Amino acid sequence: MEKQEGATCSTDCNGGVVNKPNPLPLKFPLTFWEMAVASGVILSFVLGLIGVYLTMPESDYSFLKLPRSLEDLQILRDHLESYTSDYTIQVLVGYCMVYIFMQTFMIPGTVFMSLLAGALFGVFKGVALVVLNATVGASSCYFLSKLIGRPLLSSLWPDKLVFFQEQVAKRRTRLLNYMLFLRVTPTFPNTFINVASPIVDVPYHIFFLATFIGLIPAAYVTVRAGIALGELRSVGDLYDFHSIATLFLIGVVSVTPTLISKNNS
Repeated sequence: MEKQEGATCSTDCNGGVVNKPNPLPLKFPLTFWEMAVASGVILSFVLGLIGVYLTMPESDYSFLKLPRSLEDLQILRDHLESYTSDYTIQVLVGYCMVYIFMQTFMIPGTVFMSLLAGALFGVFKGVALVVLNATVGASSCYFLSKLIGRPLLSSLWPDKLVFFQEQVAKRRTRLLNYMLFLRVTPTFPNTFINVASPIVDVPYHIFFLATFIGLIPAAYVTVRAGIALGELRSVGDLYDFHSIATLFLIGVVSVTPTLISKNNS
């Protein structure tokens, strides 16, 4: 029997041959466009922070820190509300740069940044900001992981990486639907998806589309909650039974074409 590329053959209990995917080779170096996107993100981040620093008025910015609790977030919101009206562009650029930085380097706390978007910019602008920044940050993380991510994943999540690789290999023809399902539902943490996708050979265009579209429902829930920030008692209040059920329903709808195709094959 001819051995399939990217698979190893082993026998099952009945003597049959079972194909198992090999760890897919890491593509290096990056293509020109991938390097251009990664470099553009880093350059935009640096220039944006420099521009914000040079154009903001002299003041005490000791309140500026990454929020780790709802109390921290409320203090940050109270201080930034006055700046947002007078220095909208600076606050907007600074917000985007911090969000992208956190996504790129897998720093926890982006849920607080999503809540802050709702508190400062409202629902529609907030959702647009969160989805855009999350997509750009996830893309930057994708390219960074493509360069140096394999040792990290092999050390932190070896079993989860093997499982994810097997699932991607099974759903290669309907991969966008599967990636949408993962983005909408909490099956895998978004951080893991960002880092693992290039390692298991998820094409960037599919990764991008699934991220951009799949993050919209959760972003809406979080940003909307940020408008009533004072009423939240914990981050767990964001996702009640109705919200979680809705996200899972959207996820099931997104993966249905994959299941139908599999049953018909």
